Amino acid sequence: MVFSFFRTINTGWFHLSFLLILGLSASPISSAISQGNWTAELGTVGTFSSPRVADLNQDTVLDIILGAGREEFHACDSAVIALDGKTGALLWKVKAKDQIFGSAALADINADGVLDPVIGGRSAELIAIDGAKGKVIWRFDPPKHADESQQEHWFNFYNPQFINDQNGDGVGDILTSNGGDVMAEPYDPNRPPGYLVVISGKDGQLIGRAPMPDGKETYMSITVSPRKKGRDYDIVFGTGGETIGGNLYVGRLSAILKGDLSAAKLLDTSKDKGYIGPAGRVDITGDGIDDIVVNAVNGRLIAFNGKNHEKLWEVIRPNSESYSSMAIGYFTPDSTPDFFVSYAQGVWPKLDWSAQIMVNGKTGQIEFSDSLGFYQNTTPVVLDWNNDGQDEILMSVNFQEIKNVFQKFFYNMLVIIDFKTKEVLQLGNTFEGNNLSSTPWIGDLDYDNKLDIIYCHGTNNRHTYTFDGIKVHRIKTTLPLYKKIVWGAYQGSYYDGIFHKE
Repeated sequence: MVFSFFRTINTGWFHLSFLLILGLSASPISSAISQGNWTAELGTVGTFSSPRVADLNQDTVLDIILGAGREEFHACDSAVIALDGKTGALLWKVKAKDQIFGSAALADINADGVLDPVIGGRSAELIAIDGAKGKVIWRFDPPKHADESQQEHWFNFYNPQFINDQNGDGVGDILTSNGGDVMAEPYDPNRPPGYLVVISGKDGQLIGRAPMPDGKETYMSITVSPRKKGRDYDIVFGTGGETIGGNLYVGRLSAILKGDLSAAKLLDTSKDKGYIGPAGRVDITGDGIDDIVVNAVNGRLIAFNGKNHEKLWEVIRPNSESYSSMAIGYFTPDSTPDFFVSYAQGVWPKLDWSAQIMVNGKTGQIEFSDSLGFYQNTTPVVLDWNNDGQDEILMSVNFQEIKNVFQKFFYNMLVIIDFKTKEVLQLGNTFEGNNLSSTPWIGDLDYDNKLDIIYCHGTNNRHTYTFDGIKVHRIKTTLPLYKKIVWGAYQGSYYDGIFHKE
């Protein structure tokens, strides 16, 4: 058999990082797996969602919330699921008319003391769910127009963010983006515009809506930051996609409520590709103001000063594309946060091998690079697993095994990258199947001060883009949590894209 993650280079030598992975059965990470692991298998769905956690059944162990679904335009009775964090048993499931590919925002909407998820997906699905009971609190219903020819179009809902109460009903409201006409041809520039939308957290009613300033579509989950004075918020959002150019902006909540984002400040323009991965907000200038860092689809990582929005630095990864966000942590010895990004090499739709870089947040210089695994949209997460004062990356890696007659079999695993030693170490088992876009969650699920991992992947080991089974694993370790995990999930441990220092 041939392991195709041995990517040969011109000299004929094998890719060294994956050679390191192969000899890890006796590594200190692999031996740190503890009792209390479980695996939950759902045999008829797939997922692009990243897990969120909350104590839904009040047993002092955090439970798992995940979006799921079948192929596009197909309804599913298990489109949002909740799993018991202690056992992996199904707590509840909620149906939807299309895929729920987003990741949940959490707030106690019904004031029962349990966090309630709000989660979105295709076909204008945005659902608020009673976290304790699994009952739908509300499901977004697009406003009707008396003249059907004037009916507004609603498309995908991306990851929502909670903001302060805007309509005076005593419940925090929701800010999100909506867009992406799945029926548009790849290179057709005539597409319906995307919108930023404010929705009542209490009942799902529309409060405000404003189109993209350039009239283009959007696929980007927003990053929202409260302004220091008053009730307004800054919002980082972008337009364009895989084949259509776009723009990156910072705008205001107050402009959305007025229905007009034309005054949003233009940060960057991309001619042939847009902006999809959500931005990060983190102070890298040391002035106490969060700066803006974003991945453009065309392989650029760009940092902007949060005070005046001037470009600080830009890193270009040639012949690569990015559809995910970055991980933020202290990967170098200084006190400025740094960035780790995983790219897809090639041009959409032919994206095969992945490439990774670690960028010094202070200088914008690449400090580490590698090319681990086949293409996926997951974002790495961050921890200091060995208490050396410098953060490491935990990420999902896909690979394939080619057997006789060129039969392909797909597998995935979790690895830790130690930037101080330059080692790539496998954590736990190798799993059959593929993980396309579910970022792991890491933290302390049961409050024992030891690292827990929630990890999800597809079960079909012959094909990658499938909706015929997923497994969710709780990996319980004996590794102590030496400090608070700040970037332990997609868009960070607070799910908001903001780097919250310890």
